[in-house]
Amino acid sequence: MKISLLERLATWENFLCALTVGALTYATLAVPNFVTTFNLSQAIAGASERALIALPMTLLIIAREIDISVASVLALCSVVFGVAIRDGAPIQIAIVLAMLTGAAAGMINGILVTWLGLPSLVVTLGAMAMFRGIGYIILGSGSVNEFPDAFTDFGINTIGHTPLPWTIAPFLLLAPIFIVVLQRSSLGRRIYAIGANPDAARYAGVKVDKIRLSLFVVSGLICSIAGVVFTARLANARADNAVGLELDVITIALLGGVSVFGGRGKLTGVFVALILIASLRNVLGLSQIGGDAQGTVIGMLLIVSLLISATAERFYDALQSILVSRKTGDPSQGGRRNP
Repeated sequence: MKISLLERLATWENFLCALTVGALTYATLAVPNFVTTFNLSQAIAGASERALIALPMTLLIIAREIDISVASVLALCSVVFGVAIRDGAPIQIAIVLAMLTGAAAGMINGILVTWLGLPSLVVTLGAMAMFRGIGYIILGSGSVNEFPDAFTDFGINTIGHTPLPWTIAPFLLLAPIFIVVLQRSSLGRRIYAIGANPDAARYAGVKVDKIRLSLFVVSGLICSIAGVVFTARLANARADNAVGLELDVITIALLGGVSVFGGRGKLTGVFVALILIASLRNVLGLSQIGGDAQGTVIGMLLIVSLLISATAERFYDALQSILVSRKTGDPSQGGRRNP
């Protein structure tokens, strides 16, 4: 019974929750202006794009893939949206063009990975430079910063009298859908099966390549939505938007308990990690620590999360071995034979 209780309590999600509560408590007590309505609203708004992109990134990593071109896709979609608005297109048409651009970018990544069998890390590394380069070709080093008032109001206003900005609304709408798909549907079970053992999943009849391709397309679509949100929040469309954002998103996913080797992870843990990273960036900002230094801290946190994740997996496997040996009474597995 004690071991069973230990198994239930000694989880990565519980540890992450405790760490997040501790960080929030410290920030509330020690960091001036942290708990003001304005600051909380700004912190949530600043996490809007990361929250959105963390959804498909989680599914990709669980499926043993990765997309490090997400920030470049966001920037390209922002450029396409901004140029369309500049040239007189209605907001609805500009959003559709941005989403089509994101879907096309995701399709290119997916085709290179699934049809040609190239590693997603290498493909999206090249795509990261390519998509941002296309943004520079379209817009150059300039920017578009004149948008309709309704659009800029979406970027700065809050929902009613709450500190929740409207920019977080797309995430709040999409997050439950992703949770149901990943943790309550047959498609989610297939994604876990692909990440655990792609060959076994293929032999079991899972359409591995089709699902992987779909995940990359979904990633591109979500990045396009994040691009529109980013543009609304800053009222600015540039080819260099969101530089380095992919580091935050990957850190959030891995810190949230998603295994870099695939097959493990839940969105609930990712959401807790999102709160922790958003709070950490906000506290660093309030402490007058610049973006480069913040990136260094996030990079260190990514390395630490990988080390802790690997150590936790070894500990979990060792604990499972001890439990099995105690049930079977096999002393060779570390347990003691029952008298």
